[in-house]
Amino acid sequence: MIAYLFLAIAIVAELFGTSMLKASNGFTKLLPSLGVIGGFGIAFFSLSLSLKVIPLSIAYAIWSGIGTAATAVIGVLIWKEKISGTSVAGIILIIIGVVLLNLKAPGHGAIEKQEIKVEENHA
Repeated sequence: MIAYLFLAIAIVAELFGTSMLKASNGFTKLLPSLGVIGGFGIAFFSLSLSLKVIPLSIAYAIWSGIGTAATAVIGVLIWKEKISGTSVAGIILIIIGVVLLNLKAPGHGAIEKQEIKVEENHA
């Protein structure tokens, strides 16, 4: 299950990087610009570690789906952006799509066996 921890770290880091992208004002502010680089660096590194175990289609669907929905929420709560009913419906459809992809994903037992195998190879 450590692969899902890496995926969660990737999602949080991507959300941070995206928020810093907004705060950087087109890379004109130093600290937020450094936050963009750090956030996305950690996000892609963590995503790459999760891909050792989680299939690409599943990991990317979860990463992008949660990232899209959470970014919209952050935009509304932190950046005071407006969101339409159509946007909310689209976000709900993205979440439904992620759930459907996970229902058809390889069994979690298969992922756990693969994760153990990866850990044994690194021992």
